[in-house]
Amino acid sequence: MEDRIRLGISSCLLGHNVRFDGGHKMNRYLHDTLSPYVEYVPVCPEIEIGLPIPRPALRQVDAGNDKVRLVFSKSGEDITARMQEWAQKRVRELETENLDGFVFKANSPSSGMERVKVYPAGKGMPRKNGVGVFAAAFMQHFPLLPVEEEGRLNDAALRENFITRIFTLQRFRHMLENNPGYGDIVEFHTRHKLLLMAHSVEIYREMGRLVAQGKELGFDKFLQKYRTLLLKGLSLKATPSKHTNVLHHILGYFKRDLNKDEKQEAVELIDNYRQGLVPLIVPVTLLNHFVRKFEQEYLRQQIYLKPHPKELKLLNHV
Repeated sequence: MEDRIRLGISSCLLGHNVRFDGGHKMNRYLHDTLSPYVEYVPVCPEIEIGLPIPRPALRQVDAGNDKVRLVFSKSGEDITARMQEWAQKRVRELETENLDGFVFKANSPSSGMERVKVYPAGKGMPRKNGVGVFAAAFMQHFPLLPVEEEGRLNDAALRENFITRIFTLQRFRHMLENNPGYGDIVEFHTRHKLLLMAHSVEIYREMGRLVAQGKELGFDKFLQKYRTLLLKGLSLKATPSKHTNVLHHILGYFKRDLNKDEKQEAVELIDNYRQGLVPLIVPVTLLNHFVRKFEQEYLRQQIYLKPHPKELKLLNHV
């Protein structure tokens, strides 16, 4: 288990019967497909503040002045302060869990990451602009940690981006657990060069400047700044345009090795990917073939070409 990603998750998504009606909302992708690579840290705000199963439903209600209250939908009993106090305590406890990310339950008044229903104080239709009380506290406390909702993970690009981020943070965390020195950070940075470029060339360059002057800052300050930039860079989504630039960059390493037909095939596949005609796995597979064929050791070490287990088939759908 020590080799797995540490991922916080809303308990109901794992099949725990903790919802207000005594049921669950098991997510098969999280429970079945991703679970071999993850050690989950389940959290259920309602149960952890002492509410029973089953229980009356909760909702968020507009209280005016940009304030939202968490109340029981029928009785109107307000438990906002109770939930907020628990949430602040819980996020501090989660610091010790060394989480690589969190998956929230969509639409939950306690755990929804976005677009939670906020009901008017009187009659009227709810607005979908709320954030769950616990989710808000978590994202404020861990502002750069990867977070998603289970519903958004149905989007192939969002799913691949999120899982790439949590696998990267897992590698970074494991490096920290082995008491790294400057050389270890440089090696990590080198192996992740192309992956970082696929998310943000600008932040990759900023990280490069930081690495170059790291010893002048002192190791602890350097490491803190590096982690912040790593999380910030990965939070920016890798797009087809960014991927295309990286793929051409990789192809450049083989300009003396490939014949005319091989170069043309690679260029065409990359352009087909850019146009959305083939998924990313197609040009990546060809480039990995070139890496093996021509024994390109620098590229062999690049995480970009193998960012997560092939069994997850993430690059097949983006």
